[in-house]
Amino acid sequence: MDVQEIKQRFGIIGNSPGLNRAIEVAVQVAPTDLTVLITGESGTGKESFPQIIHQFSARKHGKYIAVNCGAIPEGTIDSELFGHEKGAFTGALSDRKGYFEEADGGTIFLDEIGELPLSTQVRLLRVLEAGEFIKVGSSKVLKTNVRVVTATNVDLPIAIQEGKFREDLYYRLNTVPIRVLPLRDRKEDIYLLFRKFAMDFAERYRMPPVRLDEEAQLVLMNFSWPGNVRQLKNITEQISVIEQERVIGGDVMRSYLPDSGSTHLPALYKGVDQETFSTEREILYKVLFDMKKDMTDLKKLVLDLMHEGNQHPDFHSENAQIIRKLYQKEEGHYVPEQGNVQPVQYDQVDRSEDIQDTEEFVEESLSLEDKEIELIKKALEKHKGKRKYAAQELGISERTLYRKIKEYDIR
Repeated sequence: MDVQEIKQRFGIIGNSPGLNRAIEVAVQVAPTDLTVLITGESGTGKESFPQIIHQFSARKHGKYIAVNCGAIPEGTIDSELFGHEKGAFTGALSDRKGYFEEADGGTIFLDEIGELPLSTQVRLLRVLEAGEFIKVGSSKVLKTNVRVVTATNVDLPIAIQEGKFREDLYYRLNTVPIRVLPLRDRKEDIYLLFRKFAMDFAERYRMPPVRLDEEAQLVLMNFSWPGNVRQLKNITEQISVIEQERVIGGDVMRSYLPDSGSTHLPALYKGVDQETFSTEREILYKVLFDMKKDMTDLKKLVLDLMHEGNQHPDFHSENAQIIRKLYQKEEGHYVPEQGNVQPVQYDQVDRSEDIQDTEEFVEESLSLEDKEIELIKKALEKHKGKRKYAAQELGISERTLYRKIKEYDIR
C-alpha cells in the first residue's frame, strides 16, 4: 500500500514531504515490536500514527487501546494502567484489570507521556524492559506482551533537565522517533485542509461550502497557526456557520484570525527576570518573601503617619493611639523600627483608652517545613485523623500526604 492509499484510509490530508516521511517511517517500523515515540506540537494529528503502526503490524487483530495520560489524576493513574486488587485503597470494591493487562497481545498508545508522575515512570520502565508489572495492592508479578507507542508535545530533554522525566525511560521510549511537523512548516497543506474541512461542514450543516479568494488564501497560508490542524478546523467551522457569503475575502479571513494584524502571535510574557519555578516549595518561598516585603512597606507607612501625627494637633485621637500601640515597648516607649521618628513617651497618651488584655507577639517562623507540618496537623485534627479528607482539604493527593506524614514523622 502506497502513501496516498494510507492517507485515504486514515483520513490524513496533505502532500508535504515531512508528512509523507513520517507516514513512511510509521509503516516501516510497524512489523517490528520496537517502541515508537511520536513528537510534535499540540493539534498536529499525532494520534493517527499509532493507528497506522497497529494496523500494519502483526498485532492488528489484537486490542488497540489509546490512553491520555494527562487526563488521568495522579492518584489513580497506576490503577488505570496496571490494575488493582480489591481493598487496595478506598473505593477499590473489586479486582480491576489495567490497560496493560487488557491490551495483552495488542498495542497501547500512551498520549501525553510527558505528564506521567515519576513513580509511574518507574513502573512503565519495568514493563518496557521485562514485560512485567504488579497491580496496585498486590505482590504478584504479572506478564504482558504489549507494543507500546507514545506521543508527547513536551520537550522531554528539557523535562529531564528539570527532573520531571526519567532519562533512562526517555531513551527506552525513543527507540524509533517520529516527528510530526507543525502546520506552519507544511504551508502547502493548509489550503487542502481548509477545503476538506469546508466540505465536511457543508455536508454536516447542509449548506454550500465556503471558498476563498486569492487574498484570503494568502492570509490563510501566511498565518502561523499555533493551534495547528485543530485551530484551522475550528476556524473553518466558524466561517462556514457564521458567514452568509460563500466566497470569503481577505478582510473577512483576517477577522477570524487571532492578532490579525500580524502573522505571528505575541510571545507569552515571562516577566522581567524570566524567573521560573520548578517546585511548589520555590513558589511558596517567593510568596513568603513578597509578604515580608509588603509588611515592611506597611510599617514604613505607619511610621510616616506617626511622624505626621506628632506635628498635628489631633495626634491624641483614637486612630493615632491605635497606631502608636503597634510599637509599644515594655519600658513605656513607642520606638519605631526605622526612620527618624522620635520615641513618644507613653504618658503622653490618654491611658483611659489603654487595652488591658494585651498579647505577646512572637516573630512568626518563615520556615516552609514548619508551615507544612502545621497545616498537615491542623487538617488531620479537623478531620479526626482521616487522611483522605485531610488530603482533600490540603489540595494534595493521599499519596503525597502519606509521604509528608512519614517525612516529617507526624504522630
